[in-house]
Amino acid sequence: MTRKTTALTVASIAGLATAALALGPTKADQCQSACDTACGYGEEMTSVTMVGMSNASDDTIVDVAAGAGQFNTLLAAAKAAGLADALSSSGPFTVFAPTDEAFAKLGQNTINNLLKPENRDTLVGILTYHVVAGEVPASKVLGMNDATTLNGQQIDFSTKDGSVFVDGARVLATDIDASNGVIHVIDSVILPESKNIAQIATGDGRFTILAAAIEAAGLTSAITGDDALTVFAPTDEAFRKLPQGTIEHLLKPENREQLVSILTYHVVPGRVYARDAVGAQRATTLQGGDVRVDIESGRLTINDAGVVASDIEASNGVIHVIDTVILP
Repeated sequence: MTRKTTALTVASIAGLATAALALGPTKADQCQSACDTACGYGEEMTSVTMVGMSNASDDTIVDVAAGAGQFNTLLAAAKAAGLADALSSSGPFTVFAPTDEAFAKLGQNTINNLLKPENRDTLVGILTYHVVAGEVPASKVLGMNDATTLNGQQIDFSTKDGSVFVDGARVLATDIDASNGVIHVIDSVILPESKNIAQIATGDGRFTILAAAIEAAGLTSAITGDDALTVFAPTDEAFRKLPQGTIEHLLKPENREQLVSILTYHVVPGRVYARDAVGAQRATTLQGGDVRVDIESGRLTINDAGVVASDIEASNGVIHVIDTVILP
């Protein structure tokens, strides 16, 4: 699985519940509330202005970055992706800005390839993964585990040896003000998950029955498309809990409608992270019925299924692993 795989403990559930209470109804509100969820501040990260970079409050993020002279590749990429105007709008935004040296780590061939018009969608996905809605100063970043980006996926925050990291990229400078937000400088380009839900599930090895069921139901194209989805994915062990012969029965062509109904009952439209699910209490599935979200004995549950791993990122959504097949 990916780096987002998280076993849910009593402590982490408590943190998820706290975060969920702050979430508002809109995606922008969710991004901002996620950023505003703090559980303590530290001293490791300080406001530092890089050489040649000024906190010019009348200048936009693009203006400030251009004046620094250290973000030429980032600005060229934003222009190629058609995002320069967006980053000059009112915002506010928080940008985790890779320096030219950070982009150089990718290699010139990779950079040149990303700047090609035919790769614009990939470039947009990468750049928006560096931007969070709202203004998030360093003091708040220190109290957060993650934040939802404009890409839709989450970035993770961590500290080690007095340094702060964003998805493994070290934060070099913080709290550089602009008229429409704030810039934090990072030493590496961070990359969102590029594999879709089906690719991740197939590569994991625990979901061979689910993969076969999706193919038999004719749902492969639906979970490999661009529409964001949340999948509560039963493991092979979960499927084997069903009465003997049930799996074979469901995989027969004449039972396709029943199989589709069961599988779509495990899918919710949009990207719903664990903290969102805890606060929502219920979610409407693609099947049309609702699933119940609760915490029982210190773990997150979906109906009667326990969530054994959560927030597994995919390019088109998020996966939560469950230990029981849920039935509509």
